[in-house]
Amino acid sequence: MTDPFRHLEDLDSPAALAWVAEQNALTRAALDTDPRMAPLAADILATLRDTRQIPYCSEHGGWLYHFHQSAENPRGVYRRTTWDSYRAAQTAWDIVLDIDALAAAEQVDWYLDGVDHCTLAPERCLLTLSPGGSDATVCREYDVEARAFVADGFHFPLGKSDIAWRDPDSVFVCPAWDDDQLTESGYSREAVLLQRGQDWGDALSLLALEPDAMMVSAWRFLDADQTPFDVIEASLSFYQKAYFHIDAAGDISQLKLPPRCELEAFSHGELLLKLDMDWKYQGTRYPAGSLVAIRADADTGELGAATLLFAPAPEQSYVMLEATLNGLAVIITKNVQSRLLTFRRAGEAWEAFANPLPQSGVIEFVDQPWQSDVLVYNFSNFLTPAGLYRYDLASNAAPELLRAQPPAFDAAPFAVTQHHATSRDGTSIPYFLVAKSGIELDGNTPTLLYGYGGFALPMMPYYLDHFGKQWLEQGGAFVLANIRGGGEFGPVWHEAALKEKRQTSFDDFIAVAEDLIARGVTSARRLGIEGGSNGGLLVGTCLVQRPELFNAVVCEVPLLDMLRYAELHAGASWLDEYGDPDDETEGAALAAYSPYHHIAPASVSPYPRALFTTSRQDDRVHPAHARKMVARLHALGQPALFLETDGGGHGGNTAQEQTAEELARVLVYLYQQLLDD
Repeated sequence: MTDPFRHLEDLDSPAALAWVAEQNALTRAALDTDPRMAPLAADILATLRDTRQIPYCSEHGGWLYHFHQSAENPRGVYRRTTWDSYRAAQTAWDIVLDIDALAAAEQVDWYLDGVDHCTLAPERCLLTLSPGGSDATVCREYDVEARAFVADGFHFPLGKSDIAWRDPDSVFVCPAWDDDQLTESGYSREAVLLQRGQDWGDALSLLALEPDAMMVSAWRFLDADQTPFDVIEASLSFYQKAYFHIDAAGDISQLKLPPRCELEAFSHGELLLKLDMDWKYQGTRYPAGSLVAIRADADTGELGAATLLFAPAPEQSYVMLEATLNGLAVIITKNVQSRLLTFRRAGEAWEAFANPLPQSGVIEFVDQPWQSDVLVYNFSNFLTPAGLYRYDLASNAAPELLRAQPPAFDAAPFAVTQHHATSRDGTSIPYFLVAKSGIELDGNTPTLLYGYGGFALPMMPYYLDHFGKQWLEQGGAFVLANIRGGGEFGPVWHEAALKEKRQTSFDDFIAVAEDLIARGVTSARRLGIEGGSNGGLLVGTCLVQRPELFNAVVCEVPLLDMLRYAELHAGASWLDEYGDPDDETEGAALAAYSPYHHIAPASVSPYPRALFTTSRQDDRVHPAHARKMVARLHALGQPALFLETDGGGHGGNTAQEQTAEELARVLVYLYQQLLDD
């Protein structure tokens, strides 16, 4: 079809901005004037600013560092304290950088995107600052002791660059501030070693990729005994990678690793390798989804003997690891619940041992101070608020509770159950249901179904905080679907929905919706769906394929035009996930489901009123996806709401007021569509 709304791809054209302003006004009139909106936003903001919320920290040079936002500092401050003060009833914080003051002084809408402390000189850090919350950032060297940017220190202009410390006087730079530095995906294609005080023109180029590759990055693994292992990761596509070792002279050699794997750590002279494909090495076959330790010479990069540390059972999946001074801590999932595997060094080998951590929710690493066996982790589940714990692998004693998030709602009336729906091809699809204990199966419970189903990312049972109070306590139920395309059950679960098999994810999600209705949990009148980014593609597709199943659709920062996605912002980097629109087979599969191209006229198939949200600062998924979708829905007589914010970017990096407002608006929409009669 011809595209009458192509002009909306021009981010800042007067015509496009006028259309956005008109749609924003209509949406605000429909939602923001609801008498529930202001109290909801105020209540959510109060929770976000509750001083009892856990201040998550990372330890550098004996200090605990934390990024904090408040009414006084909406952009936030970077601050620090000591362990003794952190454990005290009242923590004394020392502010080392005020982002609000910086934004005011420089008259730029700065948000802090990240802080990278130099391991060997932790008073020095690389700050990445985002204008308006975009993925593109500037990077500057900062001295936390002097409370100032380092004069003539490392500094790099705006771009999607990747910059990492090599040592206190050199950095690996993968530049992305000029067009000739970029791949077709919009990321850096060159790895450079820059010494302190060196002109950029004199820096050492380590590796340059062809423009049709995806991106390159470089970093230093630093073993606990300070042995370095320098690495370049060349992403030829989203999942196809080559790794190179960098020796002391700056010469590189390719590591003989499979094309689908991830280097996770370097510990006790061994590289820890996650496999995303089967690999035969030195006569032994290691299955996809495994964690393998392989001897590696830090001087030459030569690989030696390998040891299998973890091979997943059908219901398991590897998530991540931390290498400690004398051990390894490995998070896996089993039936979509976290488990921690622990190993200690026994001579030249790794020895597994049991640990006392819980097995009924989500474990997340928060910090692992270098040259220690201490692990700081977070634990929560749907009904249990987050707790921050300190666990010492060396002693293996019971973890110390450092902080506990106050309950956001009374969990006593609610229960969590796991169910399974049968997808179109007969596969059993698990999902979690959070609802009142003894829920009446009369089809009348307002139910929100959430999903993602892409990029091997698992959907886990996180605490429901705001939704507990503002949804469950209002009589609603929450459902989390663990559909294929995600990472809940390893590479096979992910690959089942890759490229031309994408319809599998949609079928799985639809099957869960149908199962909820068939079991009497809810009805089409009371069922809503929500998803963001790839999840926005999911719910947008389900809207056009099965509109009769739903009465609410929250589609956030979505992909929707799948015939042009590769031409918009970072879309070209996702060809491995979705397929190439220019390829005959893959293009046909994309055309078969692309939501933007399958909207039916209201006279043929009426749709529920959907809510589409995006951000003009989103430089990952182009706002045109949501813009064009809503414009075409309206042209075909279908109801839809649209709201585009000026800031926040793809990840919602913004002030707490905007975060609270956006969540309150979604809740008001759900109330109107699913709760109100």
